[in-house]
Amino acid sequence: MAAGLGLYLSSTVFIGYLSLGFNDRQQPGVWAALFWITLLFAAISTIAKSFIGEKPAVNIYYYSLVDARTFLFSKIIYNALLTSVISVVGYGLFALLLANLVRDVFLFFILLLLMSVGFSAALTLISALAAKSRQSHLLMAVLGFPVIIGMLSLAIKVTTNCIFDLERSSSSDELLAIAAINLLLGSASYLLFPYIWRS
Repeated sequence: MAAGLGLYLSSTVFIGYLSLGFNDRQQPGVWAALFWITLLFAAISTIAKSFIGEKPAVNIYYYSLVDARTFLFSKIIYNALLTSVISVVGYGLFALLLANLVRDVFLFFILLLLMSVGFSAALTLISALAAKSRQSHLLMAVLGFPVIIGMLSLAIKVTTNCIFDLERSSSSDELLAIAAINLLLGSASYLLFPYIWRS
Protein backbone atom coordinates (compact mmCIF):
# COMPACT_ATOMS: atom_id res chain seq x y z
CA MET A 1 0.00 0.00 0.00
CA ALA A 2 2.84 2.41 0.86
CA ALA A 3 4.47 1.85 -2.52
CA GLY A 4 1.18 2.47 -4.32
CA LEU A 5 0.59 5.71 -2.41
CA GLY A 6 4.12 6.87 -3.07
CA LEU A 7 3.69 6.17 -6.77
CA TYR A 8 0.35 8.01 -6.81
CA LEU A 9 1.73 11.09 -5.06
CA SER A 10 4.93 11.31 -7.06
CA SER A 11 3.21 10.72 -10.43
CA THR A 12 0.47 13.28 -9.69
CA VAL A 13 2.95 15.96 -8.65
CA PHE A 14 5.23 15.18 -11.59
CA ILE A 15 2.32 15.47 -14.04
CA GLY A 16 1.51 18.84 -12.48
CA TYR A 17 5.14 19.87 -12.93
CA LEU A 18 5.17 18.81 -16.58
CA SER A 19 1.87 20.43 -17.49
CA LEU A 20 1.92 23.61 -15.39
CA GLY A 21 5.63 24.38 -15.07
CA PHE A 22 5.32 25.92 -11.62
CA ASN A 23 7.68 28.49 -10.22
CA ASP A 24 7.58 31.03 -7.39
CA ARG A 25 5.48 33.44 -9.46
CA GLN A 26 2.57 31.06 -10.05
CA GLN A 27 -0.93 31.65 -8.69
CA PRO A 28 -1.19 30.61 -5.02
CA GLY A 29 -4.80 29.52 -5.46
CA VAL A 30 -3.84 27.06 -8.19
CA TRP A 31 -1.04 25.64 -6.01
CA ALA A 32 -3.38 25.29 -3.02
CA ALA A 33 -6.20 23.70 -5.04
CA LEU A 34 -3.88 21.20 -6.71
CA PHE A 35 -2.29 20.31 -3.38
CA TRP A 36 -5.60 19.59 -1.64
CA ILE A 37 -7.07 17.70 -4.60
CA THR A 38 -4.02 15.45 -4.57
CA LEU A 39 -4.28 14.87 -0.82
CA LEU A 40 -8.03 14.28 -0.97
CA PHE A 41 -7.77 11.44 -3.46
CA ALA A 42 -4.78 9.97 -1.63
CA ALA A 43 -6.76 10.03 1.63
CA ILE A 44 -9.85 8.48 0.04
CA SER A 45 -7.88 5.65 -1.56
CA THR A 46 -6.10 4.99 1.74
CA ILE A 47 -8.96 5.25 4.22
CA ALA A 48 -11.42 3.39 1.98
CA LYS A 49 -9.55 0.20 2.85
CA SER A 50 -10.42 0.61 6.55
CA PHE A 51 -13.60 -1.45 6.23
CA ILE A 52 -14.14 -2.02 2.52
CA GLY A 53 -10.99 -4.13 2.21
CA GLU A 54 -11.83 -6.41 5.15
CA LYS A 55 -13.69 -9.69 4.92
CA PRO A 56 -16.95 -10.12 6.88
CA ALA A 57 -15.44 -12.94 8.92
CA VAL A 58 -12.69 -10.64 10.16
CA ASN A 59 -15.25 -8.04 11.24
CA ILE A 60 -17.19 -10.71 13.14
CA TYR A 61 -13.98 -11.69 14.92
CA TYR A 62 -13.28 -8.07 15.86
CA TYR A 63 -16.90 -7.64 16.99
CA SER A 64 -16.50 -10.48 19.47
CA LEU A 65 -13.12 -9.22 20.65
CA VAL A 66 -13.38 -5.46 21.32
CA ASP A 67 -15.91 -2.72 21.96
CA ALA A 68 -17.26 -1.05 18.82
CA ARG A 69 -16.19 2.48 19.79
CA THR A 70 -12.70 1.35 20.79
CA PHE A 71 -12.35 -0.40 17.45
CA LEU A 72 -13.55 2.65 15.50
CA PHE A 73 -11.30 5.15 17.27
CA SER A 74 -8.28 2.90 16.85
CA LYS A 75 -9.02 2.95 13.11
CA ILE A 76 -9.47 6.75 13.15
CA ILE A 77 -6.16 7.29 15.00
CA TYR A 78 -4.30 4.97 12.64
CA ASN A 79 -5.80 6.63 9.56
CA ALA A 80 -5.06 10.10 10.96
CA LEU A 81 -1.40 9.19 11.50
CA LEU A 82 -1.16 7.65 8.03
CA THR A 83 -2.84 10.65 6.41
CA SER A 84 -0.49 12.99 8.29
CA VAL A 85 2.50 11.15 6.85
CA ILE A 86 0.97 11.30 3.36
CA SER A 87 0.34 15.05 3.81
CA VAL A 88 3.93 15.77 4.84
CA VAL A 89 5.34 13.65 2.00
CA GLY A 90 2.96 15.33 -0.45
CA TYR A 91 4.03 18.77 0.75
CA GLY A 92 7.69 17.76 0.34
CA LEU A 93 7.06 16.63 -3.23
CA PHE A 94 5.18 19.84 -4.03
CA ALA A 95 7.99 21.92 -2.56
CA LEU A 96 10.57 19.94 -4.54
CA LEU A 97 8.87 19.86 -7.94
CA LEU A 98 6.30 22.66 -8.00
CA ALA A 99 8.01 25.30 -5.80
CA ASN A 100 7.49 25.91 -2.09
CA LEU A 101 5.05 28.80 -1.99
CA VAL A 102 4.18 28.36 1.71
CA ARG A 103 5.81 31.01 3.89
CA ASP A 104 4.13 30.30 7.24
CA VAL A 105 5.18 26.65 7.47
CA PHE A 106 4.24 26.24 11.15
CA LEU A 107 0.62 27.26 10.61
CA PHE A 108 0.49 25.13 7.47
CA PHE A 109 1.58 22.04 9.41
CA ILE A 110 -1.12 22.72 12.00
CA LEU A 111 -3.59 22.84 9.12
CA LEU A 112 -2.22 19.55 7.75
CA LEU A 113 -2.70 17.91 11.15
CA LEU A 114 -6.27 19.18 11.53
CA MET A 115 -7.19 18.13 8.00
CA SER A 116 -5.62 14.69 8.48
CA VAL A 117 -7.81 14.16 11.55
CA GLY A 118 -10.83 15.48 9.63
CA PHE A 119 -10.23 13.23 6.64
CA SER A 120 -9.79 10.27 8.96
CA ALA A 121 -12.86 10.97 11.12
CA ALA A 122 -15.15 11.52 8.13
CA LEU A 123 -13.90 8.85 5.75
CA THR A 124 -13.47 6.07 8.32
CA LEU A 125 -17.14 6.26 9.28
CA ILE A 126 -18.17 6.53 5.63
CA SER A 127 -16.00 3.51 4.83
CA ALA A 128 -17.90 1.55 7.50
CA LEU A 129 -21.20 2.59 5.92
CA ALA A 130 -20.04 1.88 2.37
CA ALA A 131 -18.74 -1.57 3.29
CA LYS A 132 -22.36 -2.70 3.71
CA SER A 133 -23.09 -1.93 0.06
CA ARG A 134 -22.19 -3.83 -3.10
CA GLN A 135 -21.07 -0.60 -4.80
CA SER A 136 -18.86 0.32 -1.85
CA HIS A 137 -16.27 2.44 -3.66
CA LEU A 138 -18.94 4.44 -5.50
CA LEU A 139 -20.88 4.98 -2.28
CA MET A 140 -17.68 6.06 -0.52
CA ALA A 141 -17.12 8.81 -3.09
CA VAL A 142 -20.78 9.92 -3.12
CA LEU A 143 -21.05 10.14 0.68
CA GLY A 144 -17.56 11.50 1.25
CA PHE A 145 -17.61 14.45 -1.13
CA PRO A 146 -20.38 16.53 0.54
CA VAL A 147 -18.80 16.02 3.96
CA ILE A 148 -15.28 16.93 2.87
CA ILE A 149 -16.04 19.86 0.52
CA GLY A 150 -16.65 22.34 3.35
CA MET A 151 -13.40 21.43 5.05
CA LEU A 152 -11.52 21.70 1.76
CA SER A 153 -12.79 25.22 1.09
CA LEU A 154 -11.58 26.28 4.55
CA ALA A 155 -8.25 24.53 4.04
CA ILE A 156 -7.65 26.24 0.69
CA LYS A 157 -8.31 29.64 2.28
CA VAL A 158 -5.88 28.96 5.15
CA THR A 159 -3.29 27.63 2.68
CA THR A 160 -3.56 30.84 0.66
CA ASN A 161 -3.09 32.85 3.87
CA CYS A 162 0.02 30.78 4.64
CA ILE A 163 1.37 31.44 1.15
CA PHE A 164 0.91 35.21 1.51
CA ASP A 165 2.23 35.05 5.11
CA LEU A 166 -0.73 36.93 6.53
CA GLU A 167 -1.27 37.40 10.24
CA ARG A 168 -2.15 34.11 11.90
CA SER A 169 -5.24 35.69 13.41
CA SER A 170 -6.67 35.94 9.88
CA SER A 171 -6.79 32.13 9.74
CA SER A 172 -8.04 31.51 13.29
CA ASP A 173 -11.74 31.37 12.37
CA GLU A 174 -11.13 28.79 9.63
CA LEU A 175 -8.90 26.65 11.86
CA LEU A 176 -11.50 26.75 14.65
CA ALA A 177 -14.19 25.79 12.15
CA ILE A 178 -12.13 22.80 10.95
CA ALA A 179 -11.53 21.76 14.58
CA ALA A 180 -15.26 22.07 15.30
CA ILE A 181 -16.09 19.94 12.25
CA ASN A 182 -13.59 17.33 13.46
CA LEU A 183 -15.25 17.30 16.88
CA LEU A 184 -18.69 16.98 15.30
CA LEU A 185 -17.54 14.11 13.07
CA GLY A 186 -15.93 12.35 16.02
CA SER A 187 -19.12 12.70 18.07
CA ALA A 188 -21.25 11.39 15.19
CA SER A 189 -18.90 8.43 14.79
CA TYR A 190 -19.07 7.72 18.52
CA LEU A 191 -22.88 7.68 18.46
CA LEU A 192 -23.54 5.96 15.13
CA PHE A 193 -20.82 3.38 14.67
CA PRO A 194 -22.11 0.78 17.20
CA TYR A 195 -25.39 0.57 15.25
CA ILE A 196 -23.57 0.32 11.91
CA TRP A 197 -21.21 -2.38 13.14
CA ARG A 198 -23.96 -4.40 14.79
CA SER A 199 -25.81 -4.68 11.47
